[in-house]
Formats: sequence, structure tokens, C-alpha cells
Amino acid sequence: MQKFLLLAAAFILTSCVTPAQLQQASVAEFAKMREELDVSENAADRAFVQCVADALIVQLEEPYRSYDWDLELFEDDAINAFAMPGGQIGVFTGLFKTATNQHQLAAVMGHEIAHVTSGHSLKRANSQAATQVGILVGAMASEAVRNNAGLIVLGAQLGLLLPYGRAQESEADIDGLDLMAQAGFRPDASVELWRNMAEESPRSMPQFLSTHPSSDTRIEQLQARLPAVEPVYEQARAAGLRPDCSR
Repeated sequence: MQKFLLLAAAFILTSCVTPAQLQQASVAEFAKMREELDVSENAADRAFVQCVADALIVQLEEPYRSYDWDLELFEDDAINAFAMPGGQIGVFTGLFKTATNQHQLAAVMGHEIAHVTSGHSLKRANSQAATQVGILVGAMASEAVRNNAGLIVLGAQLGLLLPYGRAQESEADIDGLDLMAQAGFRPDASVELWRNMAEESPRSMPQFLSTHPSSDTRIEQLQARLPAVEPVYEQARAAGLRPDCSR
């Protein structure tokens, strides 16, 4: 058994998680969340979230536009949303406390989708190889590990649960801003959103203690980008892209 685990550890260190493996892990993880979390049955809220998602997705480049995007609204007070590399999007109803209109929700969902289109999950999963080796060696007697023929998939699942770094968060902010403008959502609503976030969590930890940029930093970066995306927004509106999503 020890020999097997050492060989598995060496395999992980010299291998990379592939997009297909990460997508497979995403499907399994999302299905698990649907089983374990409360799913919202509010038809108006579900239609609202789907409307915003549809407007954003149609603006994506291939292959992402053709993904089989799977959206779920979870009944939970957490101010949160996420997107998985397999095309799964989760929104928590608590987000409505800060994303109060379609434009602000588009800022959040655009940001999360940008993590997918930028391949952040794949980079994050592959960066955890050494950590995964430690987990495997420490779980030598684990039935779950012994029976898992796809050890790389295990690493992919772990990667899905880890936070993104500041650089990736900032990149998703900007890419998400561009996406929402292309879809006809007001780009300045991204600044409104993060001001709402700052008011909701006034005691957030200092930036140097967090993997995420501070609200002030995000607002500054988004404001600096607005002059570049306002013409994109105006062009989208002129082309008839005028989303009308409401709760």
C-alpha cells in the first residue's frame, strides 16, 4: 500500500489536471451541492438570475458560449455566488442584499464567469500538487483513497474548494466588467455593487491578510477601467442589447 501511494504521489507531481477532468469534478460537486443545500423555489428570483446569466453567456467567445451552462439558485443568506469550470453557476439568495438590480447582479455573475473563461480553476488545481501528495500520504488507510481509481480527479475536487488569489480576483473583476458592458449592463454598477459590499461587511479584514483585494482596491481598479468600457456599453445598447431582468 505504501508503495502504491508513493507511486500515486509521484504521478500527481508529474501530471497535470486536464480541463476534462476538472469539468467532470465540477459536475459531481455541483450535483452534491444540489442534494445538500436548499434550492430556492421562488420562480421570480430564479427567472431573474437566469435572465442575467443568459444575457452574459450569449456574449462569451467559443467554446464557452456553447457550454451546457447549468444555473442554480440556493436559498441561503450567504452573500456569495460562484461558477465552476464545467459551466455550473451557483447564486445564493443572500446576494440580493447587495446586488439589488440586474446590473449589479451582472457584475457578480460576470466576475464569476470570468474565472471560468480565464482558466483560473485549472491553474489553481494544478498548483496544489504538493499539497495533494501530503493528503494522500496522510490518508494511507483511507477507504476513500484506496477505492478512488481517479486520483487526479480527487485533486481537481480539492482545487474547486480553494480560494482564488488576489491577482486572479482582480483579473476576473476586469474581465467580468468587460463582459457585462458587452451584454448591455451598466458597467458603473460594478462600483455600486462593491460599495454595497463594503457597507454590508464594514469590518472586512485588511487586504494584506486576505487572498482577495480590499473593497477600496477593487473600486479603484474598476473605476480606472470604466472609461474604456463605457463605449462598449453604449455600442451594445445601440445594437439593441438592453437586458430587462427583474425580480
